[in-house]
Amino acid sequence: MNIVSFGGGTNSAALLVGLYNHHIPVDLITFADTGAEQPHTYQFIVTMNEWLAAHDMPQITVVENVDRYGNRLTLEMECLRSHTLPSIAYGYKRCSQKHKIGPQAKFCNNYAPCREVWARGERVNRYIGYDAGEVKRYEHSRKCDEADKKYHNIYPLIEQWGWSRSDCVREIAAAGLPQPGKSSCFFCPSMKRQEVEALKEQYPDLYRRAIAIEENAMPHLIKVKGLGRSYAWKERYGKE
Repeated sequence: MNIVSFGGGTNSAALLVGLYNHHIPVDLITFADTGAEQPHTYQFIVTMNEWLAAHDMPQITVVENVDRYGNRLTLEMECLRSHTLPSIAYGYKRCSQKHKIGPQAKFCNNYAPCREVWARGERVNRYIGYDAGEVKRYEHSRKCDEADKKYHNIYPLIEQWGWSRSDCVREIAAAGLPQPGKSSCFFCPSMKRQEVEALKEQYPDLYRRAIAIEENAMPHLIKVKGLGRSYAWKERYGKE
């Protein structure tokens, strides 16, 4: 059972291309939708699905975070309800765990083919797209792998093919695919200045929603000033 956690960005797209080119079968591809992805990511999923269909590979299964009653809970909704910013603004990565990793794990826990593998006492092969420039991230992940009884994590970009970020870009182009662009929420505190300015110019409605999240959280902020951590987006980039 071979699965891929598709992130919507360069590395995961190159990973799918590489798996096809190296004749490694893929049984399941999941993408966790936070409800706050940027438009180019949603468009690329459509494009990627067309490529996958043309190469006899499975379509991307989109999973979502839901509350205990089965209602959709996006990251934007969570921030607005709790009067907070995404957790990475405070130095944590809980939003990734709750809205990315968690929903995909929950889907697989209830996915019959995965359950059959585990019932046999075996592990599911999970392909992860860390490139050759992400050694620290790779080494940290490998330390956690030994204790994982459900998944056998495989990192072909590093371990088998030695692909750097530029190699991934090249392989995507060679496959006839457009470059996916950076995958992130439209209000991610890790966005760089040029990315925020591009968001404001290209998608002013999304920028306004980001500012609304920031303003909603401001009365409750103590250690950070806004989405820029040490500064507020509204102060630095202005309000629409």
